[in-house]
Amino acid sequence: MSGTTSGPGTKQTGTGIPRQYAPAKPEPTGWVGWIVFAATLALVVGVFDLIEGFIALFKDSYYLVAPSGLVVNVNYTTWGWVHIAIGAVLVATAFGLFAGQTWARAVGVVIAVLSAIVNFAFIPAYPLWAMSVIAIDVFIIYALTAHGAEMKEA
Repeated sequence: MSGTTSGPGTKQTGTGIPRQYAPAKPEPTGWVGWIVFAATLALVVGVFDLIEGFIALFKDSYYLVAPSGLVVNVNYTTWGWVHIAIGAVLVATAFGLFAGQTWARAVGVVIAVLSAIVNFAFIPAYPLWAMSVIAIDVFIIYALTAHGAEMKEA
């Protein structure tokens, strides 16, 4: 029945529903690009967290502060595993965000908050990088909470 008309101005869709009654797909706004950018940042931060975690595991002398000088007094092996776990989940979440998955938005916000907290506690060891990651995490949280639903519609 595709292409037939049943009245003036009512062209049938492939499902048999007149096009005038079919729900209109909303136009994506410019924020979809920012969400893709936030997903890209999540991917980059996840990879950098993985690298930072592997450095903490294999070469803890890279950091200038002894583990006793950190906010949370644990050794760098523990910090390494925490960064690796957060980085791996952020990388997986970034791919879900690219696909427009709702679960990825929720997980992305939670993991970005955890990443910001962990990097806040890691500031004495690597101050400039930790503060940069916190700023990126805040941007990711904003993009996913304010405009994340638009990615599903794009």
